[in-house]
Amino acid sequence: MIDMNIKHFRKRLGFTQEQLAEKLSVSRQTLAKWENGEASPSIDDCIRMSEIFDVTVNDLAADMTEEELDFVSPKGKHIFGIVTVGERGQIVIPKDARDIFKIKPGDKLLVLGDEEQGIAIVKADAFQSFASVVLEGLKKKGEL
Repeated sequence: MIDMNIKHFRKRLGFTQEQLAEKLSVSRQTLAKWENGEASPSIDDCIRMSEIFDVTVNDLAADMTEEELDFVSPKGKHIFGIVTVGERGQIVIPKDARDIFKIKPGDKLLVLGDEEQGIAIVKADAFQSFASVVLEGLKKKGEL
């Protein structure tokens, strides 16, 4: 489980055992034992590895196949699955996405688009707050 994941994420970044061990301030032999399942890393080592690999500690410790590990997203990035567009253009935002982004019935969402890159959906109030900060900065610089 964690042994295979450490090895997978290390190789995905193109690190040798020596390189990763150096970043973690452990010996190559210690890392080799973790990857061979002969020993387990401490929680502090797991946290440091998750930061290096840009994954969550849960992803690092999860029981996944090699194929599933290939689809682990970086921390803070999510793949929620596929949605179907209804006859009138409506979509259902997956529950996990609604929970993470605190989207509730009645919230207003801004739909942005780029013909080459696709569609983005942003909470309208968050975008408005961001735009206000940008405008204030431009005003202070005298660019507006």
